Formats: sequence, structure tokens, C-alpha cells
Amino acid sequence: MIRRVRALFPPVLFASLEAALMGLFFVQSLRLMIGLLYSRTSSAALISTFPEGTVPPDVPGYVSVDALSVELGFLGVVFGLPILMALFSRFRWAAVLMLLIAAAARVLVVLPNAPISQLLAAQIVVAAGIGYLVTLIARRARLFPAFFILGFALDQTLRAFGNTFDPSMQTSYLNVQIGLSIGLLLAAFLSGFRARGYVHVEEGTNLDTNRGTLSLWAGVGVGALLYLQLSLFALPNALAARTAADYTLFVPVVLACSLLPLVPAVRTQARALIAPFDSGARGWLWLVIIAALMIVGLRIPRIGLAGSDIMIGAVVLCLAQILISLLWWWFVRPRANRERTFSGLWVALGGAVLALFVGLDTLTFDYAFVQGFAPPLDALNSVIVPLMRGFRGLGLGVILLAVFLATVPMILSTRRVAWVPGTRLETIGSLLVTIVLVAVAGYFARPVAVVPQLNLREYRIGTYNIHNGFSEFYEHSLRGVAAAIQESGVQILLMQEVDAGRLTSFGIDQGLWLARTLRMDVRYFGTVESLTGLAVLSRVPIVYDDGFLLPSVDQQAGLQRVQVQPDQSVIKIYNTALGVLLAGDTIEEQEAGQRAQLNAILAIIRAHIETDYGGQLGRTVLGGTFNNIPDSPLLQILRNTGFVDPFAGAPRERSDTLIRIDRSARVDYLWIWRETLTPLGYNVVRDNAASDHRLAFVGLEG
Repeated sequence: MIRRVRALFPPVLFASLEAALMGLFFVQSLRLMIGLLYSRTSSAALISTFPEGTVPPDVPGYVSVDALSVELGFLGVVFGLPILMALFSRFRWAAVLMLLIAAAARVLVVLPNAPISQLLAAQIVVAAGIGYLVTLIARRARLFPAFFILGFALDQTLRAFGNTFDPSMQTSYLNVQIGLSIGLLLAAFLSGFRARGYVHVEEGTNLDTNRGTLSLWAGVGVGALLYLQLSLFALPNALAARTAADYTLFVPVVLACSLLPLVPAVRTQARALIAPFDSGARGWLWLVIIAALMIVGLRIPRIGLAGSDIMIGAVVLCLAQILISLLWWWFVRPRANRERTFSGLWVALGGAVLALFVGLDTLTFDYAFVQGFAPPLDALNSVIVPLMRGFRGLGLGVILLAVFLATVPMILSTRRVAWVPGTRLETIGSLLVTIVLVAVAGYFARPVAVVPQLNLREYRIGTYNIHNGFSEFYEHSLRGVAAAIQESGVQILLMQEVDAGRLTSFGIDQGLWLARTLRMDVRYFGTVESLTGLAVLSRVPIVYDDGFLLPSVDQQAGLQRVQVQPDQSVIKIYNTALGVLLAGDTIEEQEAGQRAQLNAILAIIRAHIETDYGGQLGRTVLGGTFNNIPDSPLLQILRNTGFVDPFAGAPRERSDTLIRIDRSARVDYLWIWRETLTPLGYNVVRDNAASDHRLAFVGLEG
């Protein structure tokens, strides 16, 4: 039977399937590992600030410093394994061992009550994937691009099924994962890890392109390109958030652009494009084109043309994805007989480069929360802290640096063009895979049916700071957030600290996922690098939305405006999150920043009264996280302006919204404009600890 299957299908088919599944496991586990390292490190760091014994070990998200030390120590294995595998890459059993480890550990990631932590299991899969990659370079280098491209493509398809939430993170995925692990091993068995059937000799040489090697700069390029795919190009929701494009339409287009480089005709056209240029200028040309597309795509999201909006940012970033995916062919070159190779060492270097870019990426979002070193390293604070806080607004700079490093191997490769012709089988197979995955992902990404609630006389409106989808001690809790919203029964919800595709929150578009899970409409306004910001969920029809950035000296704050129509007239909703009061500067200095932001909000509202609302503000709600207590002078400004606090005079047990293990306070508010709406009652969902804030809501009439 096995012989008949092998005779019916060429080994390259099973080898490609093996590489695709291994690439999928690697991508899923790598993204999970990054998110878990962030959350568990944050948890351990937070717990270390409390006196010993203050935080009970059964608190969700609790991570001891000792447990984290073991997990961080295992990173040495992740980076060291490819160096070790380089010594055994010529042996067939080395790849088989990596496959077995990856297949088993990937099951442990989703196994309930697994003997090891989810992070440790994900690290084992990543280490095995890197080790497998070293053997792939040594024995079947032509499958190197397929490992990454198909791995990311399958990941995008599964995320479309999960509405950007990777279903493989959940224990309910166990049976699927067992089937995929068995499929990986079966594909490896049927391929026999053989090169026969897809040997290719590079034009003008006698070198077999299946025997490859990786250079130092190629290792750097792999790390940089992995960062670009993980943080942006393999996340349609992140691209959509950065370009204000429609996620539903974007998913199949981005996936198609990711897969097109596998089609030999696309590579042939790319080869023809650069052929007329001098060999020393080809890489620079490719770099300039990609960099220009990135700048246009991330800085000019829309351009007006003949009375309509053309999503030029989305279009050029899709084109950039094709050009960037074509770079996977430039990292591995054919290895000459008896040539020494250090591929394992340079693959490990690529991992270090990826880690560096993940750190830089995190700083572009969390720059405002950088704290100084404790003695005896406090002397470094005057230099290190300003440098790290200086990453504000440098997201595009980090991306362009990654683009440059990813194109360096192409720049340095002046003697060969890496895009080689493909076989007819490769053409048919790549086109078939592209069509099937694009169709499936497009079907999964279609919008869910939302039944609008009309002609409402009474309704509930709430505010909820979801803390980027984490609990107080950084347990990922987005499902708990959905449960709190469901319990509150709100028709309209203002949300703050919402991520739309950050690496540290597992690449999930939290507003979109919540909206589709709860069958609500959503509007999002990004304030920090377009991927963290404000969102409004609504069961009431939304007729308009926009947003404005506020003056900020720490984390960038913003104001979102959304108009909903529960009856014949609209309600104006303003959603915001003012700057956080942090240790370091004096309270007076930080409140001055909040006051400047609040004054800017009131100035924006006054401008709307004069230009958009006919001189009358009408039914209006201003809500969000104001990061100050009710009797502060800051909030007295709102009372003097004419806004009414429905929670005024409420006991703290019914009004506090920031509830942590050592303190509680009210920092989240819903303000009603004068007497345009009648409050019918109020409450706080206190028992749900999915965030360190609680959902507060008000019943309204009018």
C-alpha cells in the first residue's frame, strides 16, 4: 500500500506537505512563545514588587520568579540547538528526531493538565523547528521558502477561522492538533526525506540546489524577515488596522499576496524585472522599492480620488508583501562540494536578531512605562531610560530597519539570481494551494450577521478598560472580557487599551474578535502605532465615527467619536483614555498633562458644536478611563462644563472600577451632557476579573 501511494505521488508532494506542517507548528508556537514570554515576564515582575506572601499562588496569571527563570533558561536550548544540529544535519535521523519532538510537543501546547507549562512546550516546538530548518538547508534547501511561506499561509487561514484568535492556543484544538501531528509524521514517512524526484542543478553550475548553506548576513536577514511577517505582513488584521482597510476584504488579498511567490511564473517575472540592472544594483533597487511602498502604505492610508476613497495604503502594502516574500529565496545558496558551512550558527544568530526586533517593537508601544534601574545600576538611568522612552513614534523606523536587514543578502548576492524556474508540477500545485487557501480564508473572514436594535427607549451604555486582553497578573483573558460584556447586557460599550494585532497580545484584533463573538458592530481608533487604541462596540446602528490624537508627553492618548442611532436622532459618544499617573514625576506634573488632554477634548467638542451640531450638543456621552479619582480638580472641570456623573455619590463598592489585589479606586467614568439623557440606574461588574479594571454601565432613557 505504501509503495503504491509513493508510486502514485512524487516524493516532493509529501516533502512539501511535511515542510508546510512543520512551518505551521513553528509559526504558531513562535507567536505563542513571544506572547507568553511577555505576559509571564510581566506577571513575575509585578509580583516581585509585592511583599512575599501578599499575592496568593492561585491568583490567575501568577508566575513565580523561579518558574520564569527555568523558562527563560530554556531559551538557551532554543538558540543552541541549531548549532548542535549543524553537526548532524547530514544524517537522515536528525530531521526525523526534530519532527518527532515537534509533533509531540505541539500536542503538549494544547493538552489539558500537561506536565509542562504551555510556554515550555511552545519553546520545545520552536527549538525543534529551528533544528529541522538546519537539516532542511543542508539536505532539501529548495523547500526552505515553502517552510515559511506555507507555514504563515496556513496560520493566516486558521486565524481567519478564529476571527484573528489563533484556535490552536485553546485546549479545544487538541483533537485537531493530534490529527495534524499524525499527518506530519505520515507525510515525512511517505517522503522518506529523499531528494530524489526534485533534484535541480543551478543554471551555469554543477551545484545541486538542494544542498544549501546559510551565510552570516543571510541569518540576520532571516531574523529580520521573520519579524516583518510575525508583526505585520502575515497578520491581515494588523495591516487592516494600520491602513484603515476592511478586514473582510483584506484577508484573502493578503493571503494571496503571501502565496503568489510560490508560483514559478511570479518568480520568473521578478527575475525579468531585475535582469536589466547591474548585478550590484539589483538588491538596492529591491530595497528602495520595498521601503517606498512601506512609507506610502503606513503613512498615507487613504487618498481622495474623484469623490471616493482609494485604500492606497492597503494596496501598496499588499504589493510589498509579494516583494518581501520573494526574499525567502535569497537566504540559502547552493553549497559547493567540501565547502564548510556554519548554517546552524547563523540560524541561531537569526533567532537573536528576531528577539532584538521583538524587544524594539515592544518599546514602540510600552515606552511610557519604562522604569529606572534599582541600585547599584541606578547610575544608568540618566542614559538608558531616556533612550528607551525615545522609541515613541519609531514603529516605522523599526520596520524599515528590518526591511534593510532582510534585503542585505540580496544586495550582497551579485553573482546569481536566486529565483530559479519551477516545474509544471510546482506550477499546478502552487496555484491549487493558493486558490484553495484564499477561498477558505475568505469564507472564514466573512462578517457575522448583526441584528441591529432599533427604536430603543431604554438602553445600557458602558465603559471598559480591557488592559490589552490581560488580567491584573497578565493571564490572557479575552474570553473573560467577552463574558463580562455579555453579563452587563450593554447595548453600547466604550473600550480602552484595545489591541488590534500586537505581537505581545498574540496578534489578535481584540475589538473585532469581541464584536464577532458577541455579534455586535465595532469601530476602532488606533492611538499608539495604530495597533493599540480605543474601540466602541454597539448593538445600535453606528452611523459615523472618527478620532483625534491628544497632546501627550507619555503614552499617546486619543479621543474617539462615534455616533449611534437608537431612534430617530443620534447619540454622540466620545471615548477616551487620559494619560496614566506613573511613579517618577510629581502628581502635579502628570496631572498637568491630563489637564491639557481634557482641555483638548473640550475644545474638540466645542468645535463640533459650532460646525457639526448646529450650536447644540444634544444627547452626548463622554466616557472612558480618566485615570483620576472623582474628587480631583481635573474632573471638577467636567462638572463645571455641564457634564453630569450618574455615579456621583455612589458607595465605593458600587462604583470603583480599578480593582487590584492591594487597592481599588474609581478611574473609569460615563459623563452625560446636562439633562439630555435620563439615567435609570448604574452598576459595575465586579466579580469578573478578566481585566484589572471593571466594566461600569449606566441605564439611560431619552
